[in-house]
Amino acid sequence: MIRGTGGVVLYLEHELLAEFMMQVLVKTIVTAILVAVISVTAKHSTLIGGILASIPLVSVIAIIWLYGETRDVEGVAKLSGSVFWLVIPSLLFFLLLPLLLRANAGFPLAMVLAAAATVAGYFVMVRVLALAGIAL
Repeated sequence: MIRGTGGVVLYLEHELLAEFMMQVLVKTIVTAILVAVISVTAKHSTLIGGILASIPLVSVIAIIWLYGETRDVEGVAKLSGSVFWLVIPSLLFFLLLPLLLRANAGFPLAMVLAAAATVAGYFVMVRVLALAGIAL
């Protein structure tokens, strides 16, 4: 039995931490299942794998969880807007990766270069949007 207000606060903090960890675990499992399904599907059909990978499932799930956890429609609207603007530079990855692979850059180097270009694209996009008065 926990006595005193300090113990009650500690108990509540423990319960909140346990709930938070369960949410993280569920989110991790769902994401892992999505990646596995897309990966297995792509082995059999790159078209269907590409369609599944291009659906913004992670974004949709994140939006649903954000709303479910906060009921903050403004936060959901901001997240959705940020995803919209940041999808554009993320396309650099999918443009550069096949070009680099076909140029025999090797898989690890092609992944690193495509990812680095994407990160640079994010920085450029955020800067351009800031100059246009759009805050993410």
